[in-house]
Amino acid sequence: MSTGSGADSAPAPATHDSPSTPHSDASGPLDPAAAQNPAGPKNTPAEQRPSGARRTSGSSRSSMFGSLRIRNYRLFFLGQVVSNTGTWMQRIAQDWLVLSLTGSSAAVGITTALQFLPMLLFGLYGGVLVDRLPKRPTLLATQTAMGLTGLALAFLTLSGHVQVWHVYLAAFAVGLATVVDNPARQSFVSEMVGPGQLQNAVSLNSANFQSARLVGPAVAGVLITGVGTGWAFLFNGLSFVAPIAGLMLMRARELHVVERAPRGKGQLREGLNYVASRPELIWPIVLVGFIGTFGFNFPVWLSAYADDVFHAGAGAYSLFNTLMAIGSLAGALLAARRGTARLRVLIAAAIGFGALEVVAATVPSLWLFALLMVPIGIFGLTVNVTANTSVQMATDPAMRGRVMALFMMVFMGGSPLGAPLVGWVTDAYGPRVGFALGGLVSVAAATTIGLILARIGGLRLALGWHHGHPRVRFVPKERTEQREEQLATAA
Repeated sequence: MSTGSGADSAPAPATHDSPSTPHSDASGPLDPAAAQNPAGPKNTPAEQRPSGARRTSGSSRSSMFGSLRIRNYRLFFLGQVVSNTGTWMQRIAQDWLVLSLTGSSAAVGITTALQFLPMLLFGLYGGVLVDRLPKRPTLLATQTAMGLTGLALAFLTLSGHVQVWHVYLAAFAVGLATVVDNPARQSFVSEMVGPGQLQNAVSLNSANFQSARLVGPAVAGVLITGVGTGWAFLFNGLSFVAPIAGLMLMRARELHVVERAPRGKGQLREGLNYVASRPELIWPIVLVGFIGTFGFNFPVWLSAYADDVFHAGAGAYSLFNTLMAIGSLAGALLAARRGTARLRVLIAAAIGFGALEVVAATVPSLWLFALLMVPIGIFGLTVNVTANTSVQMATDPAMRGRVMALFMMVFMGGSPLGAPLVGWVTDAYGPRVGFALGGLVSVAAATTIGLILARIGGLRLALGWHHGHPRVRFVPKERTEQREEQLATAA
């Protein structure tokens, strides 16, 4: 699993590290915080910026690879290229090894559950630790632990002594490391690139991950078939050398340093209260929770479509996943070019994502269904990246570890919780009903949350014409009332 990196340098005064119009850039016209405080938080004074940090603009569009100009992030990104590939190789090899040892699909499910269980149980506590600790040493520790786990599994497998409980233990150990590693990576991106390049960097991280999702399983398949699963574990263990080296080569003086939270009681409760009191944080997280729980259960749906609807077997299942990965990669690159994370984009992408799932549920042709996986991947990745970036940019840096831990716990924990329910609906009423239900829940959640944010932000839905075409948008209530008064006066 690839990593971000952390700053091991003197703390600066606590500020929102955001561009000159932070709420506008982060969230757009649906941002309730911007409506309540149009000026937004003050900029960080120049004397408080790290000496090597670049000044970034708040432009709404940026170069697709703009954040790679920053040396620290470039080192991080290159480490991820190697490590993400190794991670996907281990995922495939791990499942295959457990299936080979036990012949049980349930055992494979137990392995996956053990890897995600620590995040569900301890994720919020991991966020508290991340806010207290310097991130670069923390990530060096978590990355080393995960690399050693891969090497230990490789040794046991190649020596012929591996047993299924070894794989269970390794999966749980990786899950424990992820409890701290995941929020540290998420929150540290802004320290590497600053607010102006945050969406670009988050989007490139996603593109990196999706590229590895295409390459890693293919390489793992070749290794497993040719020389065995142990070599895939060995490659993953050695792949952590790349991000560890990147962390060690970073220049601390070029990081956008933030104040770390002091040790104290009630910090977990403080983090939850912080999120609950801010609509620009709580509602995107709630939306991601709904979509992650009901809209992202693709292993359930796509396997059922390949087997029960189109009777095309494993080849069709692989095709569906590959096309969705291609769409996700395209969505990540488009998000990297966009440069800002607006809540209106998040709501629109979530509605589009759910609507496409409903459409895909009804199509009769295998090839049309397969082609729809590409735009579904684009919209799904747009939801993920936009929510991630908008939440990070709206969060005080001293709270970011706890907030991102909650974000990742909700997003990653949603599918395991929703999969049994969605699976039951799919078994009882068929794949088409199950897929359509997931899409309808996503559309309903996005529409409801969009209306809530508009109401909080003092916005009203306006219908009109623009260059001869109908136009639907949100505008401030005051503007609508003034327009109505003008029409009444004219009448």
